[in-house]
Amino acid sequence: MPALLRRRFMLFLAAILLAPAAAAAERGPLVLAAASLQESLTAAADAWAAKGHPRPVLSFAGSSALARQIIAGAPADLFLSADEPWMDAAEKAGRIEAGTRTTLLGNRLVLIGPASGTLRLAPARGFPLAHALGGGRLAVANPDAVPAGKYAKAALTALGVWNGVAGKLAPAENVRAAMALVERGAAPLGIVYATDAKASKRVRVVGVFPASSHPPIRYPVAQLKTSRHPDAAAFRAFLVSKAGRAIFARYGFSAP
Repeated sequence: MPALLRRRFMLFLAAILLAPAAAAAERGPLVLAAASLQESLTAAADAWAAKGHPRPVLSFAGSSALARQIIAGAPADLFLSADEPWMDAAEKAGRIEAGTRTTLLGNRLVLIGPASGTLRLAPARGFPLAHALGGGRLAVANPDAVPAGKYAKAALTALGVWNGVAGKLAPAENVRAAMALVERGAAPLGIVYATDAKASKRVRVVGVFPASSHPPIRYPVAQLKTSRHPDAAAFRAFLVSKAGRAIFARYGFSAP
């Protein structure tokens, strides 16, 4: 092969091999985040991109599913969990970059019904939740694994009504899937975060659970040891900054 053609061939081959790396550089860091953060984290990613950075790639699911993926070695840059225990699990598995874990946000737990309804029901000791369900089911995120479901079970247990509704649950894979059951009319009532209810026009808050009825709802964020993106640390710093927290506050999240 003539030298000129050989040189052109090598340049062509190099371009093919470097294309994936170049494409990766054009993308922002990969962020694995709790389903309840969809609107707020999307807004934060948009604000970050508006500053001239590559837009972060966001992947939403139940914190339990995300933590299991991280523990199994899934490559990602940041993890935002809806509770401390799943972040603890990822940290114990050696997947969290030391010194990067921060408690970012707080939330409230609410009982929701369809937007067209008129029911008001104040969650308190012995409140008539089972009666309010009638022949329907209570939509909740999986209470054995997903943070929103675990908080819901803790609250209902503390208020003495868990045994009355445990056989009437419609468990879902994450909190947004639980809310969707109420939105579609598949369940008359559901338990979600206050920020989820705020994000939907098809549900309304029926009652707010006392903060003392369940563990504090805290969202930690951390950088993962698998992170290779040069923007990962900077985007995490933006999220925990005053400007970043202000974005989450607009969507109803509180300080932790």
